[in-house]
Amino acid sequence: MKIAFFSAKSYDKEFFDRYVTTHELLYFEAPLNLQTVNLAAGCNAICVFVNDKLNKEVLTELNRLGVKLIALRCAGFNNVDLPSAGANNIKVVRVPAYSPHAVAEHAVALILTLNRKTHKAYNRVREGNFSLERLTGFDLFEKTVGVVGTGKIGEAFCNIMLGFGCKVLAFDLIENKELAAKGVEYLPLIDVLQQSSILSLHCPLTELTKHVINQQAIAMMKDEVMLINTSRGALIDTAAVIDALKSGKISYLGLDVYEQEEKLFFNDLSENVIQDDMIMRLLSFPNVLITSHQGFFTEEALTQIAQITLENIDAFEAGLPLKNSVV
Repeated sequence: MKIAFFSAKSYDKEFFDRYVTTHELLYFEAPLNLQTVNLAAGCNAICVFVNDKLNKEVLTELNRLGVKLIALRCAGFNNVDLPSAGANNIKVVRVPAYSPHAVAEHAVALILTLNRKTHKAYNRVREGNFSLERLTGFDLFEKTVGVVGTGKIGEAFCNIMLGFGCKVLAFDLIENKELAAKGVEYLPLIDVLQQSSILSLHCPLTELTKHVINQQAIAMMKDEVMLINTSRGALIDTAAVIDALKSGKISYLGLDVYEQEEKLFFNDLSENVIQDDMIMRLLSFPNVLITSHQGFFTEEALTQIAQITLENIDAFEAGLPLKNSVV
């Protein structure tokens, strides 16, 4: 099968070439949108990532080009117009789980870095400044950590925080009985917001969860809360969070995702004037740490992404049931 990869980076090529057997893979660094969709001409399938656009117009054009399968090399599918995919008789498959520990551990890395200010200490020491002034942190032990979403990544995160000796509160539509047995307390979202000193988001982006952290939610939070988001950028109302940083309501913010990241993340813009005023404002705060959607970026996760994506494509080509189908 001939497959067009969009938003392809060197690491995509490295891992997919390592595990592919029979398919012909064409790699395009360009993201998928209405201007680039013609690159899929002659392909039976396409492989896309989180910031590729699969709206009605793009899907109609993909159907015209003869594309029958969209293979997402990620778990999220909020960038796909699923009704339009169905109307165009295009199947959609995804990677529902790939090393959930990778993202969970990255969330913890953001917490520890913000708290103990290791990024600032690193830069100081390299300049010969061995002062401890303004590097004060706090013990995680016995702190109350709130977790919104306890799927595979949220579950892994809860287990890590329990290991630190934290009190872990959780909100999810479905309670994880194993986590509850370990001491995780499930509460309504309002209670989790009100009681948590650290709040970490691990839920998918849907119509219900978009801007779940907004002005009203922030008002319910404890003063000087730490907010961590390694899930989807649009879970957070960025303007409301900036206001909360300015007022001191939020004392620490760690982001691996950003609502407008499609124009920024995965690209080297070091020689460009960045036009996004929101992210530039965020970067101006000394208590904000932003990474560019690298939570998934481990050897184990990249291996699983490549293997599961290729298994999904193999199943489609063989006419087998698509266990990772999105409908």
